[in-house]
Amino acid sequence: MTEVSLRGFLADLRVEGVGALRLSLPAAGDPLGLTGPPSFTMAAVEAGQAATAVFPGRCLGLIPGPDRRGSSYEGVRWTVMEAEPTPPDVPGLAEAEHALTSAMRAATDALTRVDGPGRGQPSIRTADDGLAPGYPARAHRVAALTARLASVLRLADERGLTAEQVAVRGQALRDLDRAVRRARVAAHNAIIEARNVRDDAQARP
Repeated sequence: MTEVSLRGFLADLRVEGVGALRLSLPAAGDPLGLTGPPSFTMAAVEAGQAATAVFPGRCLGLIPGPDRRGSSYEGVRWTVMEAEPTPPDVPGLAEAEHALTSAMRAATDALTRVDGPGRGQPSIRTADDGLAPGYPARAHRVAALTARLASVLRLADERGLTAEQVAVRGQALRDLDRAVRRARVAAHNAIIEARNVRDDAQARP
């Protein structure tokens, strides 16, 4: 197996005619952004993330994992696998933003009922949206919100809650986590969505 740098690999993809890179953020029971085969899906779910390089009639899946060499180096190693070229079933940006807003309101209501007025919630701070220039403004807005909400999910605290309160809180956070992942995928893939809409409009007589 030949190892190359990620920058060199991406440059090779452009030479080979890659048309798009799609983000996947799957979880157990929710293979978001994946279409198979099973070996790629299982590896992506275990990693919690993957990217798919789309070529005409073919796709390559990229799975990140830890790369530790000695005591002083720690990086990321990407494993390349064959992926199904079938377009994944992922939400559009507008749909994902609506679902995220609804989930955020429902989670806020549920967590407020569980925690009571005195506990308070983790603050939502400004976060980098992780998108490059050129994405639609809505994509930047949704990506920034998902980054802030993801930090809230990581800070969720169950200390001092009853078993029933933990169950209610857990379901609210799971629903919010699903909405965050779907909105983040939609935001990162929005540039592909916008390009497809533009191409369809240009193809009309």
